[in-house]
Amino acid sequence: MEKSRPDNFSSAEPQQRLAPQQRLIKHGSTAHSELSLIVHSHLRWDFVWQRPQQILSRLAERYPVLFVEEPVFTEEAAQGQLEVAAVHANVLRVIPRLTAALRDARDAAQTRVRDLLQDFLRSSEHLTRRFQQPVQWFYTPMPAPVMLGQFGEIGVVYDCMDELSKFRFAPAELIEREIQLMEAADVVFTGGYKLYEAKACKHDNVHFFGCGVDVAHFQKAQSPATKVPADVAAVPGPVLGFYGVIDERLDYELLRKLAAARSDWSLVMVGPVVKVDPAELPRADNIHWLGQKDFSELPAYVKAFDVCLMPFALNEATEYINPTKTLEYMAAAKPIVSTAVADVIRNFTPIVRVAHSHEQFVQTVTEALAAEPELLAQGVARAAASTWTAIVAEMEQIMCNAVLGGQSPAVAGAV
Repeated sequence: MEKSRPDNFSSAEPQQRLAPQQRLIKHGSTAHSELSLIVHSHLRWDFVWQRPQQILSRLAERYPVLFVEEPVFTEEAAQGQLEVAAVHANVLRVIPRLTAALRDARDAAQTRVRDLLQDFLRSSEHLTRRFQQPVQWFYTPMPAPVMLGQFGEIGVVYDCMDELSKFRFAPAELIEREIQLMEAADVVFTGGYKLYEAKACKHDNVHFFGCGVDVAHFQKAQSPATKVPADVAAVPGPVLGFYGVIDERLDYELLRKLAAARSDWSLVMVGPVVKVDPAELPRADNIHWLGQKDFSELPAYVKAFDVCLMPFALNEATEYINPTKTLEYMAAAKPIVSTAVADVIRNFTPIVRVAHSHEQFVQTVTEALAAEPELLAQGVARAAASTWTAIVAEMEQIMCNAVLGGQSPAVAGAV
């Protein structure tokens, strides 16, 4: 593990971020610029493998990526330090560790993170060169006021994957900071179509890129060579399965009713429990909470599912979601039942069966257990046409158009 050296360098003076037209005048002749990405994320790299990791792991094939996570506060980190580790090819993850005294002082904490990052990027000629002309890429608006204009960036991207202001425990400042970020952004991507509609009226360069899928990975669920894990193999069928983050977005009353309606059905829930009390999760002999599994294991779990569930509550937190798992379930050739999430209805019916009430959900699962091969084949074809590789190639081109005037930067070296 590499640590930054925060005391060896003084903080950089604030840098003025260039307007897009000025930026092209300054950098317009640098067709061989070595582009790099400094990413600010509210999600941790080693959490559930989802949109940020899927996109950035592919962009990292061409550009060095510095993936900056939210700070961790400890009593020991008096001066603050960065934990830096290579977590993927050409991706450095940065975990800021700050004194607990800054826990409730968000801007002061982000200022300290900024100073540590600036010192780290100056700590070697190699890093200075690799991140000389970065694009700042935001998944959360929270650090934007402190980070914008501070790294000599040639562009700003906001990949808005969720309406974070609607999530439980969302900071009150988030809405105002998103306004600031969108004013500075050269391009805005959204992870859902309804989210696109909400942002398109606030920026003139917004693009909808919904969920993609690693087809080859999830097709392993169809392979005889893939072994079902022991903790789900022991569960009596039919198995109704879900994997993902278990949080305020799920309809727990629906799960209770589903389990009570048919004692011969087994509900298998795979994923970490976040922002909800584990003691309040519905309990029954036929509900199995298996905890978080690695991304590499998911096809083996999906193989055990007779029906794949998307039991989302219809609330503020789910109003704008476009679930990544939809296409993953399709690539596995599994029948899918969802609640009436807007983007699911718009993008994935009739391949995904949608229920509009708890009672209808039970009936729809019954229908899905007798799934038609034609519908499953449509799902497999839909997944094959929606790969992350194709999506990221389009996003990359739009990014280059926005920050380099359509020029293609040379492939940068590894970090």
